[in-house]
Amino acid sequence: MTRHIRHAAAFCALLLVALLLNASRIQVVQAPAYDDNPANRRQSIARYGQPRGDILVGGRPVTGSEDTGEQLRYERTYVNGPLYAPVTGFASQEYGTSFLEHAEDSTLSGTDPMLSPFPLWSDLTRAQNPGGDVVTTLNAAAQQAAYRGLGGRTGAVAALEPATGRILALVSTPSYDPESLSGNGPSVTRSWLGLNADPARPMLNRAVRQTYPPGSTFKVVTAAAALDAGVIRHVDRPTRSPDPYTLPGTTTPLRNAAKGCRNASLRVAFERSCNTVFAKLGVDVGVTGMAATAQAFGFNDTGLRIPYPVSPSSFDTRVDRAQLALSSIGQYNTRATPLQMAMVSAAVANRGQLREPYLVERTTTNRGATVSTAGARPVRQAMLPSTAARLRELMRGVVEDGTGTNAAIPGATVGGKTGTAQHGIGNTGMPYAWFVSWAQAEDEPEPRVAVAVVVEEDAAAHRGHISGAGVAAPIARAVMAAVLRS
Repeated sequence: MTRHIRHAAAFCALLLVALLLNASRIQVVQAPAYDDNPANRRQSIARYGQPRGDILVGGRPVTGSEDTGEQLRYERTYVNGPLYAPVTGFASQEYGTSFLEHAEDSTLSGTDPMLSPFPLWSDLTRAQNPGGDVVTTLNAAAQQAAYRGLGGRTGAVAALEPATGRILALVSTPSYDPESLSGNGPSVTRSWLGLNADPARPMLNRAVRQTYPPGSTFKVVTAAAALDAGVIRHVDRPTRSPDPYTLPGTTTPLRNAAKGCRNASLRVAFERSCNTVFAKLGVDVGVTGMAATAQAFGFNDTGLRIPYPVSPSSFDTRVDRAQLALSSIGQYNTRATPLQMAMVSAAVANRGQLREPYLVERTTTNRGATVSTAGARPVRQAMLPSTAARLRELMRGVVEDGTGTNAAIPGATVGGKTGTAQHGIGNTGMPYAWFVSWAQAEDEPEPRVAVAVVVEEDAAAHRGHISGAGVAAPIARAVMAAVLRS
């Protein structure tokens, strides 16, 4: 009898071990597969079972969470949704997340183990932490000035703090209210379909995801390349530039909208935006030199994140001399995001040093304890300090005596460059109005803000009235003034 009892006990022990092994296999080995199974709603229920952390601007949340009482309990809400949509993106129960809502999702949803005082214990118990907060670098006044300035027009604004790379404003219009996508009902589906079908593309973040021909604003880069290479040694000496300038290897003449460009000095050519002078300078510098300078400013960088990805701006390195001439005045295949052109202006303002731009200052727990900070950003020398000093002088001349007088701010030093970029087949499309600039308060040692503005005009606009000076410069002035006042 004892022997049978021992056998039964051993068999029961084996069954218990098998049960434990199977439970471990399901709970540990196969858990990820079950978690990711679309039929398993536990993850979604847990994700939306508590309020989401907030995104903050100037210390105030521009997001929130509403208790709906449904199975997916909390839906995302937004304060001034269209104003901040290019920054926050959306957090939708149906369509996922975008922009900061996506890049910082682990913090906002509470899944980042760093939000817990005991990360290992949280992993073992699979307990969910309260969502943390994301503190942005935005200046609320500058953001609002940019949005008001663009008004009902299509365009974008990017503003940076030159010394640090902090993004002070990031606006894209037309915009949309991300709250319309937050839930999972029929109205959310209608909003999603309507936004994606809208020819105005309100969900496109034009500040960082749309590239444009930069036109004459790219002449800042060309001037930097010419000065660094020693092609230009004195900004007030003649450049030996014909008017018109015949593109190398062709019979095609390049002309100017302004007068007085024949053999103009760099200072005069910069103030009058002479195409012939800068096209010839680009050819004199050569493809290698122009590409190196453009890339030092950030062109052709496919890895830029702020923290969400930025579309790369491009300078074609496989061009002939005629194409190089056009590339050097911001045409042909040269393309740039507004953020990229703000980086160009910031490098000039910061003595030739370019700080990598960033949008998140720090992340915190729901109680305000810091989890992570941006820290010092990578820096690169986009041009020689002496070149940057001369470009600051040239950009001041544009605002004080040239085409950018609409950007002048009383009591401040302002530098800028206008641009009106042609596009379309045979340049038949409506031009893009550009302005890049920086501003320095009279009682401060260095510029505090660098801005890029682009405005896409529609067919209703009179072609002759479209210019960076008339359309984009006043918007840049309003953004710079807002920063200097704050």
